[in-house]
Amino acid sequence: MKLTPVQKRAARMARNNSGLDMNLVALIDIFTILIFFLMSSTGIETLTNARAVKLPMSVAEKTPRQTITVSVSDTEIVVEGRKVADVADVLKQPDDLIPGLKAELDLLASRPVLGADKDGTSKAVTILGDKHIPYSLLRKVMATGARAGFAEIAFAVQRKT
Repeated sequence: MKLTPVQKRAARMARNNSGLDMNLVALIDIFTILIFFLMSSTGIETLTNARAVKLPMSVAEKTPRQTITVSVSDTEIVVEGRKVADVADVLKQPDDLIPGLKAELDLLASRPVLGADKDGTSKAVTILGDKHIPYSLLRKVMATGARAGFAEIAFAVQRKT
C-alpha cells in the first residue's frame, strides 16, 4: 500500500515527536525580571538617606561589601532603616553604650545570614556617619558596635570623581 504525501508527513511527524513541548517565553520573562531586580537592588546607595546623611569624600577604589549599616545623621541613629536612638539623647548620656543601638545590633547579629561571614566568626558593620557629627557620638557608636560583638567596623564615604 502506497501512502499519500499527507500520510507520509503525518507518519514522519509522529516518528519525530518526542513528547516534550517547552514554552521558553515564560522562562525568559522570569529570568529577565530576575536580572532586572538583582541589578537594581545592589549597592549601598539604596540604604542611605541622601538628605539626612552627608558622607565625607574619599579616593578609595575598593567597593564595600554588604554588611549591616548604621546611619548616623545630625538628629537620629538608624540601623537598617529602623530608628534606634535620637542623637540629642545619646550625647547627654555619660556612658558609651547606646541601649537601643546595642539591642538592634544584638538582634541582627543573632540572624546567621546577616550577622556572620562565611566562616561564622567575624561580624562586620558599616557606619554611614554625617561628616558634621561630633567625634564623641561616633566613638559611642563604635563602642556600642564593639560591645555587641562586631569585630569589623567600616566607614562609608563618597568616592571622589
